[in-house]
Amino acid sequence: MISDDLVRAYKRDGVIVVPEVLGSETLSQMRQVVAELVAASSATTTHTDVYDLEPGHTPENPRVRRIKTPHRVHRLFDDIVRSEAVLSILKRLIGPDLRLHGSKLNMKSAHYGSPVEWHQDWAFYPHTNDDVLAIGVLLDDTDLSNGPMLVTPGTHVGPLWSHHGEDGRFAGLIDPDLIRAEIDRAVPCMGPAGSMSFHHVRALHGSALNTSDRPRNLLLYEVAASDAWPLMGVKDFDEFDSRLLSGPSVVAPRMTAVPVRIPLPPPARQGSIYETQSAAKKSYFTKAA
Repeated sequence: MISDDLVRAYKRDGVIVVPEVLGSETLSQMRQVVAELVAASSATTTHTDVYDLEPGHTPENPRVRRIKTPHRVHRLFDDIVRSEAVLSILKRLIGPDLRLHGSKLNMKSAHYGSPVEWHQDWAFYPHTNDDVLAIGVLLDDTDLSNGPMLVTPGTHVGPLWSHHGEDGRFAGLIDPDLIRAEIDRAVPCMGPAGSMSFHHVRALHGSALNTSDRPRNLLLYEVAASDAWPLMGVKDFDEFDSRLLSGPSVVAPRMTAVPVRIPLPPPARQGSIYETQSAAKKSYFTKAA
C-alpha cells in the first residue's frame, strides 16, 4: 500500500516512483527469463510477434530493443501485474476495478539502447475516460546515465498535442519545437531495481539513448479502469475480459470530457513505437548508431 502523500503526488503531477516494490528473488527470475528471450532472438533477423530488434541485430550478436506483450510470452510477467503488491497501488490511483490494456519490455542495452521520442500514451490508445496509466518496472538500477524515462509533471491535465506528421499520418511523436518548455521541466524516473513508476496516460514523456556501460530494461504495463473502453474498438470481447485484473465484467463504458485525437490514418511505418517514430522528419534525442 502506498502513502496518502504519494497518491496526492500522482493526482497533482501525473507521475510517481514507488521504491523497491519487487524483491531480489523476483528480479533474479525476471532477469533470467529476459536473458533466455534475448538469446532466443538469435533465431530471427526480422521483427516478429515477440521481438522488436535494434538496428545492427545479427544472429551472432543479438540486439533486442523490445519484447512485445511479455505478459503473453511468459507467465511470470502476467503474475507480477496481478500481484497484490501491484494491485494495491493501482486501486489507490485508479479505483477498485481494473483491466490490463497491454504490456511491453523496452530494453536499453549498454552503449546503444534506442531512445523513445516525446509522446503521450493517450495518443496511441484513447479511451472513453482517462483513468488509465502505465507502470514502469525498473529491472536495473536506473540513474541519469543509462537513459531513464523522463516525464513532465502536470501535463496529464494539459493539452493533447498532435502526434501526426506533415503528411497527415500518425507519427507517434510530438514536434519537439512545440514542447521545449515542457521538455525543460521533465523529471527522471529513477531508483534501484525493483522500483516502479506510475505515469498517467496523458503525461508527456520520452527517454534518451543509453550511453552508459549498464543496461536499463523497463517492463511496462498499461492499466485502465475497467469501465474505460478503447475508442478504437474491441475485436474479441472474451480476450478483452480475460485481461480483467479486478472487478466484474463491464459493458457500460464511462464517458468523460477528455481531449481525443484518433491515431489515424495509420503511420507510414507500422509496428512498435520505434518503427512508427522512425518516419518522422524531426526528432529530439540522439539516435543509435
